[in-house]
Amino acid sequence: MNNTMTTHLSKTLISSAIALAIGSSSAAMAQDMPVVDVATDPSFVPFEMMDSETGEMVGFDMDMIDEIAERAGFEVNLTTMEFSGIIPAVQTGSQEIAIAGVTITDERAEIVNFSDPYYDSGLRIIVRDDNDDVATIDDLEGMSIGTKIGSTSYDFLQEKFGDDADITPYPGTSDMYMALLGRNVDAAFYDAPNVAYFSETRGEGRTKVVGPLYEGQQYGIVFNQDSEWLEPANEALAAMRDDGTYDEIYTKWFGESPDSE
Repeated sequence: MNNTMTTHLSKTLISSAIALAIGSSSAAMAQDMPVVDVATDPSFVPFEMMDSETGEMVGFDMDMIDEIAERAGFEVNLTTMEFSGIIPAVQTGSQEIAIAGVTITDERAEIVNFSDPYYDSGLRIIVRDDNDDVATIDDLEGMSIGTKIGSTSYDFLQEKFGDDADITPYPGTSDMYMALLGRNVDAAFYDAPNVAYFSETRGEGRTKVVGPLYEGQQYGIVFNQDSEWLEPANEALAAMRDDGTYDEIYTKWFGESPDSE
Protein backbone atom coordinates (compact mmCIF):
# COMPACT_ATOMS: atom_id res chain seq x y z
CA MET A 1 0.00 0.00 0.00
CA ASN A 2 1.52 3.35 -1.00
CA ASN A 3 1.68 6.46 1.20
CA THR A 4 -1.24 8.18 -0.60
CA MET A 5 -3.55 5.24 -0.02
CA THR A 6 -2.40 4.99 3.61
CA THR A 7 -3.09 8.67 4.22
CA HIS A 8 -6.53 8.45 2.58
CA LEU A 9 -7.45 5.37 4.65
CA SER A 10 -6.32 7.08 7.84
CA LYS A 11 -8.46 10.15 7.13
CA THR A 12 -11.45 7.94 6.39
CA LEU A 13 -11.04 6.02 9.62
CA ILE A 14 -10.66 9.24 11.63
CA SER A 15 -13.76 10.77 10.02
CA SER A 16 -15.76 7.62 10.73
CA ALA A 17 -14.59 7.60 14.33
CA ILE A 18 -15.57 11.25 14.79
CA ALA A 19 -18.99 10.67 13.24
CA LEU A 20 -19.54 7.64 15.45
CA ALA A 21 -18.51 9.62 18.52
CA ILE A 22 -20.87 12.48 17.65
CA GLY A 23 -23.71 10.07 17.02
CA SER A 24 -23.09 8.26 20.29
CA SER A 25 -22.89 11.56 22.14
CA SER A 26 -26.19 12.78 20.66
CA ALA A 27 -27.91 9.51 21.50
CA ALA A 28 -26.57 9.69 25.04
CA MET A 29 -27.82 13.25 25.43
CA ALA A 30 -31.26 12.23 24.17
CA GLN A 31 -31.32 9.31 26.60
CA ASP A 32 -30.26 11.59 29.47
CA MET A 33 -33.13 14.05 28.94
CA PRO A 34 -35.61 13.59 31.81
CA VAL A 35 -38.97 12.06 30.94
CA VAL A 36 -41.85 13.71 32.78
CA ASP A 37 -45.34 12.25 33.21
CA VAL A 38 -47.95 14.67 31.86
CA ALA A 39 -51.72 14.18 32.10
CA THR A 40 -54.40 15.61 29.84
CA ASP A 41 -58.11 15.28 29.12
CA PRO A 42 -58.70 13.64 25.70
CA SER A 43 -61.94 15.49 24.94
CA PHE A 44 -61.40 19.22 25.51
CA VAL A 45 -61.34 20.45 21.91
CA PRO A 46 -59.57 22.36 20.49
CA PHE A 47 -57.12 22.23 23.39
CA GLU A 48 -56.62 18.46 23.37
CA MET A 49 -58.24 15.82 21.20
CA MET A 50 -57.38 12.55 19.50
CA ASP A 51 -56.42 12.68 15.83
CA SER A 52 -58.44 9.82 14.35
CA GLU A 53 -55.92 9.30 11.53
CA THR A 54 -52.70 9.21 13.56
CA GLY A 55 -54.06 8.12 16.94
CA GLU A 56 -52.06 10.93 18.56
CA MET A 57 -53.23 13.74 20.80
CA VAL A 58 -53.29 17.14 19.10
CA GLY A 59 -54.52 20.61 19.99
CA PHE A 60 -53.51 23.96 21.42
CA ASP A 61 -52.40 22.51 24.77
CA MET A 62 -50.46 19.73 23.07
CA ASP A 63 -48.48 22.21 20.95
CA MET A 64 -47.92 24.35 24.04
CA ILE A 65 -46.58 21.56 26.27
CA ASP A 66 -44.38 20.15 23.51
CA GLU A 67 -42.78 23.56 22.94
CA ILE A 68 -42.40 24.24 26.65
CA ALA A 69 -40.86 20.81 27.23
CA GLU A 70 -38.34 21.32 24.44
CA ARG A 71 -37.27 24.68 25.85
CA ALA A 72 -37.27 23.56 29.48
CA GLY A 73 -35.33 20.38 28.73
CA PHE A 74 -37.60 17.41 29.32
CA GLU A 75 -39.54 14.85 27.29
CA VAL A 76 -43.29 14.40 27.67
CA ASN A 77 -44.79 11.03 28.63
CA LEU A 78 -48.45 11.77 27.96
CA THR A 79 -51.37 10.08 29.73
CA THR A 80 -55.05 10.77 29.06
CA MET A 81 -57.71 10.59 31.75
CA GLU A 82 -61.07 12.06 32.69
CA PHE A 83 -60.82 15.67 33.77
CA SER A 84 -62.10 14.96 37.27
CA GLY A 85 -59.07 12.75 37.93
CA ILE A 86 -56.40 15.18 36.76
CA ILE A 87 -55.93 17.36 39.85
CA PRO A 88 -55.88 14.32 42.21
CA ALA A 89 -53.34 12.59 39.94
CA VAL A 90 -50.97 15.54 40.09
CA GLN A 91 -51.58 16.11 43.78
CA THR A 92 -50.65 12.53 44.67
CA GLY A 93 -47.65 12.50 42.34
CA SER A 94 -48.81 9.79 39.96
CA GLN A 95 -48.55 12.55 37.34
CA GLU A 96 -46.08 15.40 37.69
CA ILE A 97 -47.67 17.87 35.25
CA ALA A 98 -51.10 18.32 33.70
CA ILE A 99 -52.33 20.54 30.90
CA ALA A 100 -56.04 20.35 30.11
CA GLY A 101 -57.55 23.81 30.10
CA VAL A 102 -57.39 23.82 33.91
CA THR A 103 -58.75 27.00 35.49
CA ILE A 104 -56.56 28.55 38.17
CA THR A 105 -58.50 28.71 41.43
CA ASP A 106 -57.51 29.40 45.04
CA GLU A 107 -58.84 26.01 46.11
CA ARG A 108 -56.81 24.11 43.53
CA ALA A 109 -53.71 26.20 44.29
CA GLU A 110 -53.74 24.85 47.84
CA ILE A 111 -52.93 21.33 46.65
CA VAL A 112 -51.04 21.84 43.36
CA ASN A 113 -48.88 24.54 41.79
CA PHE A 114 -49.87 26.50 38.70
CA SER A 115 -47.75 28.02 35.98
CA ASP A 116 -48.26 31.61 34.97
CA PRO A 117 -51.60 31.95 33.14
CA TYR A 118 -51.41 30.95 29.48
CA TYR A 119 -55.03 31.40 28.31
CA ASP A 120 -57.85 33.78 29.23
CA SER A 121 -61.27 32.16 29.29
CA GLY A 122 -64.70 32.18 30.94
CA LEU A 123 -68.01 30.30 30.89
CA ARG A 124 -70.76 30.38 28.25
CA ILE A 125 -74.26 28.96 27.71
CA ILE A 126 -75.09 26.81 24.69
CA VAL A 127 -78.64 25.80 23.74
CA ARG A 128 -80.34 24.13 20.80
CA ASP A 129 -80.90 26.40 17.84
CA ASP A 130 -84.69 26.37 18.30
CA ASN A 131 -84.49 27.54 21.93
CA ASP A 132 -85.45 31.21 22.21
CA ASP A 133 -86.22 31.11 25.93
CA VAL A 134 -82.64 31.47 27.18
CA ALA A 135 -80.72 34.72 26.90
CA THR A 136 -78.84 34.90 30.22
CA ILE A 137 -77.86 32.65 33.10
CA ASP A 138 -80.95 33.70 35.08
CA ASP A 139 -83.18 32.16 32.41
CA LEU A 140 -81.80 28.72 33.29
CA GLU A 141 -83.54 28.65 36.65
CA GLY A 142 -85.84 25.63 36.81
CA MET A 143 -84.31 24.09 33.69
CA SER A 144 -82.07 21.06 33.18
CA ILE A 145 -78.43 22.00 32.58
CA GLY A 146 -75.55 19.84 31.47
CA THR A 147 -71.94 20.53 32.47
CA LYS A 148 -68.75 18.60 33.17
CA ILE A 149 -67.74 16.72 36.30
CA GLY A 150 -65.05 18.47 38.34
CA SER A 151 -65.24 21.71 36.35
CA THR A 152 -65.54 25.28 37.58
CA SER A 153 -68.73 25.53 35.52
CA TYR A 154 -70.31 22.86 37.75
CA ASP A 155 -69.24 24.78 40.85
CA PHE A 156 -70.65 27.99 39.36
CA LEU A 157 -74.03 26.39 38.64
CA GLN A 158 -74.26 24.84 42.09
CA GLU A 159 -73.54 28.17 43.75
CA LYS A 160 -75.92 30.04 41.43
CA PHE A 161 -78.91 27.69 41.54
CA GLY A 162 -78.50 25.04 44.22
CA ASP A 163 -81.73 23.01 43.99
CA ASP A 164 -83.43 25.56 41.72
CA ALA A 165 -82.14 23.84 38.59
CA ASP A 166 -81.53 20.26 37.51
CA ILE A 167 -77.75 20.21 37.12
CA THR A 168 -76.27 17.10 35.51
CA PRO A 169 -72.47 16.71 35.41
CA TYR A 170 -71.12 14.52 32.59
CA PRO A 171 -67.73 12.78 32.48
CA GLY A 172 -66.87 14.20 29.05
CA THR A 173 -67.88 17.15 26.91
CA SER A 174 -69.08 14.83 24.13
CA ASP A 175 -71.58 13.28 26.57
CA MET A 176 -72.73 16.74 27.60
CA TYR A 177 -73.27 17.92 24.03
CA MET A 178 -75.00 14.73 22.99
CA ALA A 179 -77.36 15.17 25.93
CA LEU A 180 -78.11 18.68 24.67
CA LEU A 181 -78.75 17.56 21.10
CA GLY A 182 -80.81 14.60 22.32
CA ARG A 183 -83.01 16.93 24.40
CA ASN A 184 -81.99 15.31 27.67
CA VAL A 185 -81.00 18.76 28.96
CA ASP A 186 -82.26 22.23 28.06
CA ALA A 187 -78.84 23.85 27.96
CA ALA A 188 -75.16 23.22 28.60
CA PHE A 189 -72.80 25.50 30.48
CA TYR A 190 -69.04 25.17 30.13
CA ASP A 191 -65.75 26.81 29.16
CA ALA A 192 -66.22 29.42 26.44
CA PRO A 193 -63.65 28.20 23.87
CA ASN A 194 -64.93 24.63 23.97
CA VAL A 195 -68.58 25.74 23.73
CA ALA A 196 -67.79 28.00 20.77
CA TYR A 197 -65.78 25.29 19.00
CA PHE A 198 -68.59 22.75 19.28
CA SER A 199 -71.23 25.23 18.12
CA GLU A 200 -69.13 26.08 15.05
CA THR A 201 -68.30 22.45 14.16
CA ARG A 202 -70.43 19.44 15.10
CA GLY A 203 -73.19 21.62 16.50
CA GLU A 204 -73.36 24.00 13.56
CA GLY A 205 -76.97 24.71 12.57
CA ARG A 206 -78.24 22.78 15.58
CA THR A 207 -76.95 24.87 18.49
CA LYS A 208 -76.18 28.45 19.39
CA VAL A 209 -74.17 30.22 22.07
CA VAL A 210 -76.15 32.77 24.07
CA GLY A 211 -75.52 35.31 26.80
CA PRO A 212 -72.33 37.04 27.93
CA LEU A 213 -69.08 35.56 29.18
CA TYR A 214 -69.41 34.57 32.82
CA GLU A 215 -66.73 34.39 35.50
CA GLY A 216 -63.58 35.47 33.64
CA GLN A 217 -60.97 32.77 34.15
CA GLN A 218 -57.38 31.95 33.34
CA TYR A 219 -55.92 28.55 32.51
CA GLY A 220 -52.65 27.39 34.00
CA ILE A 221 -50.41 24.34 33.62
CA VAL A 222 -50.65 22.17 36.73
CA PHE A 223 -47.56 20.97 38.61
CA ASN A 224 -47.06 18.68 41.57
CA GLN A 225 -45.89 20.80 44.50
CA ASP A 226 -42.55 18.97 44.48
CA SER A 227 -41.98 19.44 40.75
CA GLU A 228 -38.71 21.02 39.66
CA TRP A 229 -40.18 22.08 36.30
CA LEU A 230 -42.41 24.99 37.35
CA GLU A 231 -39.80 27.72 37.02
CA PRO A 232 -38.29 26.38 33.75
CA ALA A 233 -41.80 26.13 32.30
CA ASN A 234 -42.62 29.71 33.26
CA GLU A 235 -39.37 30.87 31.70
CA ALA A 236 -40.18 28.96 28.50
CA LEU A 237 -43.70 30.39 28.42
CA ALA A 238 -42.39 33.94 28.81
CA ALA A 239 -39.87 33.40 26.02
CA MET A 240 -42.60 32.00 23.75
CA ARG A 241 -44.65 35.16 24.27
CA ASP A 242 -41.64 37.36 23.59
CA ASP A 243 -40.52 35.67 20.37
CA GLY A 244 -43.98 35.22 18.85
CA THR A 245 -44.22 31.44 19.20
CA TYR A 246 -47.24 31.72 21.52
CA ASP A 247 -49.10 33.86 18.98
CA GLU A 248 -48.30 31.36 16.21
CA ILE A 249 -49.70 28.42 18.17
CA TYR A 250 -52.75 30.44 19.27
CA THR A 251 -53.54 31.53 15.70
CA LYS A 252 -53.14 27.96 14.44
CA TRP A 253 -55.96 26.73 16.69
CA PHE A 254 -58.20 29.76 17.11
CA GLY A 255 -57.85 31.51 13.78
CA GLU A 256 -56.59 34.84 15.10
CA SER A 257 -54.03 36.18 17.54
CA PRO A 258 -55.16 36.78 21.14
CA ASP A 259 -54.67 40.54 20.74
CA SER A 260 -57.23 40.66 17.92
CA GLU A 261 -60.06 39.14 19.90
